[in-house]
Amino acid sequence: MEMHQLRYVVAVARTRSFSRAAEHCHVAQPSLSQQIQKLESELGERLFVRTRREARLTQHGDAFLTRAIRILEEAEAAKREASDASGLLRGTLTVGALPTIAPYLLPGALAAFTKKYPGIEIIIHEDTTAQLLARALAFELDVALASPPLPLERLETRPILSEELLVALPPGHPLTRKPQVRTSDLAREKLIVLKEGHCLGDQVLGFCERREFKPQISFRSAQLETIQALVRAGLGLSLIPAMAARSKNPAQPEYRSMASPRPERKIVALWPKQRPLSRAASEFLNLLLAQTSDGKH
Repeated sequence: MEMHQLRYVVAVARTRSFSRAAEHCHVAQPSLSQQIQKLESELGERLFVRTRREARLTQHGDAFLTRAIRILEEAEAAKREASDASGLLRGTLTVGALPTIAPYLLPGALAAFTKKYPGIEIIIHEDTTAQLLARALAFELDVALASPPLPLERLETRPILSEELLVALPPGHPLTRKPQVRTSDLAREKLIVLKEGHCLGDQVLGFCERREFKPQISFRSAQLETIQALVRAGLGLSLIPAMAARSKNPAQPEYRSMASPRPERKIVALWPKQRPLSRAASEFLNLLLAQTSDGKH
């Protein structure tokens, strides 16, 4: 029995798919399937019932999963303790973040962290909220940065910041002549939002719903930079986090605040309740909080 086999079992149990688990674990599907079959032969029991639609845990698999997660957790705890004992001279820090957060919030804090702890290798995972939560609860991340709402019963969280969502406008648009944009102004415009599964897109649509209007959606994209380029091209308006509007790129749209109550999003750090923060993760969060309190993000 090997550690990577345990990780494969946890990944299949979580995704209910050998192909998605293989993608998640960055291995070929035949290799993952072969390793799980090898483990099943060693145990003398089948761990999964495989159907065309999904892979489901057997009764033996369900019992094994609990042990596998516990073993992986203990192994990660041992690695963290060894890293902490070395005074952060070496080790690994794995950070998860939403794609709408990572390029704007992480660079400054990570630069400060690597300057202070040059021996620590940093791994960054950018993904949707659902995938970040799954990775965090599987103990694959030391800490993640996401935006509520979140299932708090299994998570510890620490507030990082709140930021305004600004209206992105094409240059020369009539609304650029206004100091603030009203909800009624947006009701007559086409809106560009993030694809389904991205929490910022859900937050924007939720804001529209609370203001009792249904937006005319012209485009959906997975990247904020693409959305801003589409706005600048005159293909619609959008709501953009303030941190993404601070770039000095001359090709960006123009931005205006909305009339009160302004839309905003909160950003929190999260990690599983069952596993305390490693020293590296704690140091990283301290640097990140210092950066945000100074307004350097």
